[in-house]
Amino acid sequence: MKQAEKMTRPSLNDNHIKIIKARHHDPFEVLGKHPDESGVNVCVYIPHAVEVSILEGNRRLERIGESDFFTWRGAANDVPEHYRLIWLDDAHRQHIAHDPYSYAPQIGDLDLHLLSAGNHRHAYNILGANCREVDGVAGVLFAVWAPNAERVSVVGDFNRWDGRRHQMRVRPGSGVWEIFIPDLAPGAFYRFEIRNRHSGEVLLKSDPYGQQFEARPKTASIVVGDSEHVWQDGEWMAKRALWDWQHAPMSVYEVHLGSWQRGPEGEFLNYRELAVRLVDYVTRMGFTHVELLPVTEHPFDLSWGYQATGYFAPTSRFGTPDDFRFFVDHLHAHHIGVILDWVPAHFPKDAYALARFDGTALYEHEDPRKGEHLDWSTLIFNFGRNEVRNFLVASALYWLREMHLDGLRVDAVASMLYLDYSREDWIPNMYGGRENLEAIDFLRELNSVAHVECPGALVIAEESTSWPQVTRPVYLGGLGFDIKWNMGWMNDTLRYIAQEPIYRQYHHNLLTFSMLYSFTENFMLPFSHDEVVHGKGSMLNKMPGDEWQRFANLRTLYSYMFTHPGKKLLFMGTEFGQGLEWNSAGVLDWYVLEYPLHSGMQRMVADLNHLYRDTPALYGHEFEWTGFEWIDCNDSAQSILSFVRRAGSEFVIVVVNLTPVPRTNYRIGVPDEGAYAEIFNSDSHFYGGSNLGNGQDSLIAHSLPWMNRSHSLEVTVPPLATIVLKPVR
Repeated sequence: MKQAEKMTRPSLNDNHIKIIKARHHDPFEVLGKHPDESGVNVCVYIPHAVEVSILEGNRRLERIGESDFFTWRGAANDVPEHYRLIWLDDAHRQHIAHDPYSYAPQIGDLDLHLLSAGNHRHAYNILGANCREVDGVAGVLFAVWAPNAERVSVVGDFNRWDGRRHQMRVRPGSGVWEIFIPDLAPGAFYRFEIRNRHSGEVLLKSDPYGQQFEARPKTASIVVGDSEHVWQDGEWMAKRALWDWQHAPMSVYEVHLGSWQRGPEGEFLNYRELAVRLVDYVTRMGFTHVELLPVTEHPFDLSWGYQATGYFAPTSRFGTPDDFRFFVDHLHAHHIGVILDWVPAHFPKDAYALARFDGTALYEHEDPRKGEHLDWSTLIFNFGRNEVRNFLVASALYWLREMHLDGLRVDAVASMLYLDYSREDWIPNMYGGRENLEAIDFLRELNSVAHVECPGALVIAEESTSWPQVTRPVYLGGLGFDIKWNMGWMNDTLRYIAQEPIYRQYHHNLLTFSMLYSFTENFMLPFSHDEVVHGKGSMLNKMPGDEWQRFANLRTLYSYMFTHPGKKLLFMGTEFGQGLEWNSAGVLDWYVLEYPLHSGMQRMVADLNHLYRDTPALYGHEFEWTGFEWIDCNDSAQSILSFVRRAGSEFVIVVVNLTPVPRTNYRIGVPDEGAYAEIFNSDSHFYGGSNLGNGQDSLIAHSLPWMNRSHSLEVTVPPLATIVLKPVR
């Protein structure tokens, strides 16, 4: 009898050994409930367990030898489909949970097909960690794409970070691994443990689709439950979908949340507190939008967010995903749009993130001539891979749909378009050219999908070359962006303004050149964070001359920007003339607002915003030649520009004096007869200027032909200043 019992006692086989060594590609073949000759066999593997029972019926499992496998055999109807296990661990703690290996695959074949084809627009609802209820049991579905893995496990604080505990099943042909862990609640910390099938290397990775992460320097992903935030911005979103943004004012305040303002001890503020403070400030200043330097999760503060490791997660530095939703919602409630800097051009090499994710170049190229940015020591996405494009498009849609963002500013587009970007050793495309055909296709797909899925949301390109049709529709051969940063205008204008005024007459073309191409794209005029870092100095300190002249130069530079065709963008601190270069490790020098020249600069920028927003002639046709006319672009000797901005029958006249010499009785041609009033003067004493100008008196245009116009008037043009005139109706 004893011999017979010994013969039937369960023993370990090769499949058990593979699971012990965490090398089984499908542990569901072994674990869970399976039919056998006696009915069913339940097999569980729980390292550190002392004893294990099936709760339903209190059926105790038998340990297999000295291993951590436990088994029970009996009639099929003695155990429910989804049974609960109760076990005691080696620390004498009791645990109760449904067996994850009693659940069938949860990801449908259509989802897998769309993922493999690169067409799953909402892949974040499938991959990553998604709270689900399966057959009445709540838990978390974990799924990850790792086609070159021999084995993938979910490890976390719920299983002692033990890769043997929750080994996943692979879905053949897709490279997707999944497991539903019942009874697991939001807030759990987790990673994926991946064993490469070729090298045997074991990698510990954060979730590419993770929606929340531990605060730096820790890197674990966090299970996020259903959002508890109740959106209040339905009216905003409905209006945005029908927004005629091309003919509306758009003035953007670019913000780095970590250094805009902080708490009394230098600590980061929460998204909720930042929302309240930003609304108060941005509303007073008159900006229509804020643009956030990347708040996608990133490991290093000094990267400003451009080294993203969490493409679906707002950084935990400032709070939770729902805190960020409140941030966006609160700004929308006060009629302020929110744009995010988004970085698909490259990603960092941090070992815990995307780099060589399954032990191979999965998200990046294997060949460093295509897969590495030497300037930034980062990796380049493999845009030719369906799953990689799917990852990035889904990320963009996540921010636009789930976080209600109003736009994405796509970073470093030029580096994506050219295979030889900042490199001597490069691989030509299939036609022998330097264009990155796969990246071009990706950008067109991104823009096409975003415009269909998120009406009214803008996709903005930071593109620094002369690539044609960046902001023209895909169906016309363009890249499909809505707006392009006008880097040429920015560089030319800063080169010009850095000249001593006496020499500016020889560089006049730097200001006039922009009008040769201003309407070839939908342009935004940016003075961004890139212009006030890395030794470039602050905007104020780029200006020549003594203190008064530096402020006067900066005032007229901003006035020129706000009256030039194109949407506007200013980086935080530049609006009040911060003297020091931006330092992301600190906060803005708000104390300088105690000084009149700085407070005057801030007051002027606020007035420029309101002038721009209240004057259709300045925004109605920013992308069309009908919105601009030169009056005189040839007065280089006196370094004066004069032009008309127009929308329909409404117009204003702008005169810019770029020397410290006041010009009295300066005659300009005007479109119509009658009276004109000065509605803006950057030399006003309210802004710290000399208060020279045309006062409150009307200026009368006479029928004296001038500058190829039938009427003209004489004006006083203050030194280093811009004036705006409007006909008195």
